Amino acid sequence: MLRRISQSDSAALREYLDSRTQEISADILVKVTEILQDVRKNKDEAAKRYTRMFDGIDVENFRVTEEELDEAVKQCDPAFCDAMQRAKKNIEAFHRAQIRQSYIQNKEYGIYLGQRVLPLSSCGIYVPGGRAQYPSSVLMNAIPAHVAGVRRIVMVTPPNKSGGINPNIAYAARLAGVTEIYKIGGAQAIAALAYGTETIPSVDKITGPGNIYVAAAKKLVYGKVDIDMIAGPSEILVIADEGADPVFTAADLLSQAEHDPMASAILLTTSEKVLEEVNAELKKQSAVLPKKEIVEASLRDYGTAIVCDSIEDCIRFSNAIAPEHLELMVKGPMSCLNLVENAGSVFLGYWTCESIGDYFGGTNHVLPTSGTARFSSALGVDAFVKTSSFLHYTEEAVREYGKYIIAMAEEEELEAHANAARVRI
Repeated sequence: MLRRISQSDSAALREYLDSRTQEISADILVKVTEILQDVRKNKDEAAKRYTRMFDGIDVENFRVTEEELDEAVKQCDPAFCDAMQRAKKNIEAFHRAQIRQSYIQNKEYGIYLGQRVLPLSSCGIYVPGGRAQYPSSVLMNAIPAHVAGVRRIVMVTPPNKSGGINPNIAYAARLAGVTEIYKIGGAQAIAALAYGTETIPSVDKITGPGNIYVAAAKKLVYGKVDIDMIAGPSEILVIADEGADPVFTAADLLSQAEHDPMASAILLTTSEKVLEEVNAELKKQSAVLPKKEIVEASLRDYGTAIVCDSIEDCIRFSNAIAPEHLELMVKGPMSCLNLVENAGSVFLGYWTCESIGDYFGGTNHVLPTSGTARFSSALGVDAFVKTSSFLHYTEEAVREYGKYIIAMAEEEELEAHANAARVRI
């Protein structure tokens, strides 16, 4: 059952919003800092020690060989491989449209200036073990990097119980253009990517989700390398009008609730009848799910519903929440899209379940969580490029405009700046 909040109870909504914020505790930050410093100093020796400690595996060589990769890929279900190939085409096509071009502007007196768009040299993708394996996340991280032109795409993932790599993860990596794979997970993997070891060269940027220790490690190494985001628990918000199918609506809410006990499922609707029927469906559908306990904990602690006077009011609440996934299960959803200001990804209409975006549609499923869609974006090609400006002035241009440069520099009491222009006049 979804906990109901009154449309007029702004305090309850604020309490709900604050409850979703995941602060990394000081204890975890201290522990992770120790791991980072240890791996930075002792490199492979420390990384192997932590892999033995946390994963129970003695790794002789972190690097996955081509022979290991071949053997892992052979174990994959052909139907899964076919689905992944089709998904890859959609994801690649969507992200190719994001490619930005360099530009140049020509002005008077021989002045020209512009901007170059350049791919990062390398990136590292973290692929978690834990509760589930997510080969789809390999595609969502590696394909935009590949489209951007990143030459070295590295993947790290915890070794399985036999010391190998999950076959589906291996297949996804090969399909998506990953160039190196290392069997290492946790904070020690982030340390290796950030600082480098004898066998794992460092990268320029780290992307991909992980547990709280991985999130803490990414936060702490930011500045030495770039990161995508600090991901919190998954969340979905469904806006449903009176025409929304309660069976569809409940199924979509449960699709995110099964991720994690802290995942949130939110329903905003204009119909009391829809809310009642959705709650009945949630009870019915969750009872037969394999992850019933996770789903029930998620709905109990973070499941929320508000009955609003209008769809516009629903969208206003949604903008305040800034959900990771937003479904507009309304008639004529495109007419509402321009009202949406804050959302990681928007799914339009009664038939567009969020799962399509997670796997197949082409849009990226690495999205801002915990309200950060107010100021951040989905992972895409822009995450794997950098820009560099350039500028050219002729002697004639400096003689024409130098006095303005001098005036501005002198006003800021930076005489050497002013003099650099003055000596040219």
